[in-house]
Amino acid sequence: MMTIRKSEERGHADHGWLNARHSFSFADYYDPAHMGFRSLRVINDDIVAPGGGFGTHPHRDMEIITYILSGSLEHKDSMGNGRVISTGEVQYMAAGSGVQHSEFNPSNKESVHLLQIWIKPDHVAAKPRYEEKSFVKAESGVWHLVASKTGRDKSIAINQEADLLLAKLNPKDTVEHPLQTGRHAWVHVALGEVTLNGKKLNAGDAAAVSEENELKLTANMNSQVLLFDLN
Repeated sequence: MMTIRKSEERGHADHGWLNARHSFSFADYYDPAHMGFRSLRVINDDIVAPGGGFGTHPHRDMEIITYILSGSLEHKDSMGNGRVISTGEVQYMAAGSGVQHSEFNPSNKESVHLLQIWIKPDHVAAKPRYEEKSFVKAESGVWHLVASKTGRDKSIAINQEADLLLAKLNPKDTVEHPLQTGRHAWVHVALGEVTLNGKKLNAGDAAAVSEENELKLTANMNSQVLLFDLN
C-alpha cells in the first residue's frame, strides 16, 4: 500500500526570512491526519533568507537531522559546538535530556535550502550528542546509509530503530530497496522528479509505504531522494 503526499498539500508558512513547507503538523500548521509517520515526526523543507535564522531555543527528547540542499547554515549549541555546514552535509543532534541551539544563514547574499527532520527517540533523557557527515562526494545511482540505530556502515548512530538513506540520482538511474515484513517506509523527494513503483513524484512529494516487498525508484531528471525505513 502506498499513499502519496503531494508537495502542494503540505503546510506552508512564509515569515519573510523563512519560507517553510511542513510535511507534518508543526508550529501553527495543524492537521490531525498528518501528525507524523511511525517514529518520523517532522520534515520541514526550509528556505532561509540571507542573514535570517532561528535564535537560541531549547529541544529535548528528539533526534534532529538537518540536510543542506544548497547554501550554508551556522550552528551553535549548548554542548559547545559551533560549525557552518554547507551543501551536501548532514548534521545530527540528539536533544535527549535537553539542549539549546541556534541556526543562522551566515551569507548576506545566498539563501540556504535545507531539510530539518525530527525522529522520536526510543527512550527519553538520552545524553545529548552531536555529529556530522558529508555526502558532497557521494556516488550517484546508489543508496547511502545516513543514519541507523547501530551506526553500521559508518552511518550516524541514532536513538531509534530507523534507517535513513540518501540517493543522488542522474536521469534514468534506478535504485531498489527491499522492505522487510513489518517495516514501513517514507520516501521524500528532496530535488528533481522520480518514478516510485510506477507513481511519479516531484520535488517535495512523498510516499508512505506499508505492506510492500520492494521499492523501485527511477530518476526522470537529476534528483535527490531520502528514504526512511521505519519499524
